[in-house]
Amino acid sequence: MELAQFLYLVAALLFVFGIKLLAKVRTARRGNLVAAAGMLLAVLVTVLAPGAGIELSWPLLAAGLAVGAMAGAVLARRVAMTAMPEMVALLNGFGGAASLLVALASFWGDYVFRVSQSEAFPALAELPPADTGELLSLLGGPTWSVAILLSVLIGTVTFTGSLVAMGKLSGKISGNPILLPGRHFLLLSGFLLTIALGLWAGFGLTGYGALTALLACTVLAGVIGVLAVIPIGGADMPVVVSLLNSYSGLAAAMAGFVILNPLLITAGALVGASGLILTNLMCKAMNRSLLNVLLGGFGGDQATGGGGSDEYENVKSASPEEAAMILEDAESVVFVPGYGMAVAQAQHIVKELAEELERRGAQVRFAIHPVAGRMPGHMNVLLAEADVPYDKLWELERINNDFRNTDVAVVVGANDVVNPAAIEDPSSPIYGMPILNVHEARTVLVVKRSLSPGYAGIKNPLFERDNALMCFGDGKAFLEDVLAELRESA
Repeated sequence: MELAQFLYLVAALLFVFGIKLLAKVRTARRGNLVAAAGMLLAVLVTVLAPGAGIELSWPLLAAGLAVGAMAGAVLARRVAMTAMPEMVALLNGFGGAASLLVALASFWGDYVFRVSQSEAFPALAELPPADTGELLSLLGGPTWSVAILLSVLIGTVTFTGSLVAMGKLSGKISGNPILLPGRHFLLLSGFLLTIALGLWAGFGLTGYGALTALLACTVLAGVIGVLAVIPIGGADMPVVVSLLNSYSGLAAAMAGFVILNPLLITAGALVGASGLILTNLMCKAMNRSLLNVLLGGFGGDQATGGGGSDEYENVKSASPEEAAMILEDAESVVFVPGYGMAVAQAQHIVKELAEELERRGAQVRFAIHPVAGRMPGHMNVLLAEADVPYDKLWELERINNDFRNTDVAVVVGANDVVNPAAIEDPSSPIYGMPILNVHEARTVLVVKRSLSPGYAGIKNPLFERDNALMCFGDGKAFLEDVLAELRESA
């Protein structure tokens, strides 16, 4: 077992190093591979090390590994980049479900153990009496019971909450907040009842009564997960996905306590902590507290952004030919991608247009807002898929002061992250949220299907600015026409 513990330590170090590499765009792909190698090592040590498990059913284990590997390979090849946010949400849910199943299986095994030790854990017969007594003191003890409860609670909330988040991200559930009457009271009372049932199952009951109480606790936790996510609007989904990722890590850490696996505790704690850090950063990017996000109710088509009218006046539009003429003379261009670029799958044509402008001598950069899209780093992923060089991607803090010196800002499917009401209208729901200051550019081309609001559901006064031109249409088709015009004029 000394070798197994050493290899566990190596795997944990690979996790930490992988996360460090993920912090930078240039090294993110390598970080993913390093962390994956750590996980592979952890799995191999767990199933192969002597004494790492009680008893293994090798055919069942092999079948599980094969099914999981095949499912992962199929998803990696077939899931489009535009569907990656809901894919991430689903994977978060799978992580929570796995921790839930580990806790339930362990609880059931402990009950069977009380009934028939030798049948449930035949490997115990081979342990010295002292080791057997130590294991028995852990199984069913206070720490173990609390770990079971937390693993069930957090794992189930993560699972059902992630399913709702996936539904909102994919459009199968309305992205608007679904506000039930008395939702806060329902959520609080459900949470307290779930805790009470879990404690009763762990400390007040035995046998099938304890198992029944824990299953009831599981069902209530599932309802809590749904109630917690449905009031949250689409504008806050990136934060929710990040938070659910953190929950999946915490659930895994609790499952590690349940099965007495130190590496699972470490890995879960790393995921939980990194997820919470990312969640906090994203809340700062929107100038909102996490509590404000979780209370829900923000984002909906009914909002108008303060007391003003949601009707637009003096909106000017540009055709592909006019847009090409404007870009033809530009010396500096900044592209601002948003979720509309993902929907139109326009990232490749955006890159081609950027290369054409660079051939003409223009300086081209890409401005990335922290919460653009529907998951953390969504725009970075899409642009990386199109092989846009990393040094062309500029964060909000680096590029915001340069917009006033920019000839043309091309907004491709972004809305709320370029809404000047966030800095000009104190009555706006998004007032105080850091935005990309595209309105300071000499000319702004907004490539968008219509004047419809973004996730925040509010009017965007950028569309009425004298220096703004609306480029109505599908993002990919419009930019293809612009590129064709530029090449014809070359």
